[in-house]
Amino acid sequence: RMTKKILLDICKQQKLYWTPYLNDILYLHYKGFDRLENLEEYTGLKCLWLQCNGLRKIENLEAQTELRCLYLQLNLIEKIENLEPLQKLDSLNISNNYIRTIENLSCLKVLQTLQIAHNKLRTVEDIQHLQECPSISVLDLSHNNLSDPSIVAILELMPNLHVLNLMGNEVIKKIANYRKTLTVRLKQLTYLDDRPVFPKDRACAEAWAAGGLEAEKAEREKWETRERKKIQDSIDALAAIRQRAEEKRRQK
Repeated sequence: RMTKKILLDICKQQKLYWTPYLNDILYLHYKGFDRLENLEEYTGLKCLWLQCNGLRKIENLEAQTELRCLYLQLNLIEKIENLEPLQKLDSLNISNNYIRTIENLSCLKVLQTLQIAHNKLRTVEDIQHLQECPSISVLDLSHNNLSDPSIVAILELMPNLHVLNLMGNEVIKKIANYRKTLTVRLKQLTYLDDRPVFPKDRACAEAWAAGGLEAEKAEREKWETRERKKIQDSIDALAAIRQRAEEKRRQK
């Protein structure tokens, strides 16, 4: 059990403050806890590590109003709930649990990072709540059971989505020209799955969407021409510097 005495002992072991409210971080991972409790005095926490326990429910966090980061991955949680007091929460990791539906997050007005990989998300309805979470900019949905290409319509409604991971979902195979399609439809995307979306990638994808493979090829050639010119200009500038230095040595 997560008793007050055990919490104090953990603070002593980790050389944290013995006075609970003075701590802004608390490491409670790998402790075998099956319930969140007795955290009422830890009112100053900004980061709470709870991964790799046996927690079944998100609860009893009413006193953690200063919390910015909450790590709940690798537990037994089935439902997202009771997060309303955490109005300053910026990052939530709830990966490797048993969650079937994204819900009860619209109350978190400054939430930017949501990691919910390795859960039980399956349908469009399971992630529909994301359209009510406009502050999210980093979203990890990898290794769920998402298979319906219609989920892209939900992701399109997230105005600040910059980083998205869908790896390990069947849906990747069902979206034609997957990477180009998502780049075109998600206007703010700068990182997809395992690599960045560079300005060149976006320009080529948009050309492809407008005019097919020929337009994409022409746009790619434009970028490559500009890149070659930039490299040549750098080489020429360096050569000019060397030439001026050589002329100065001769004059001496």
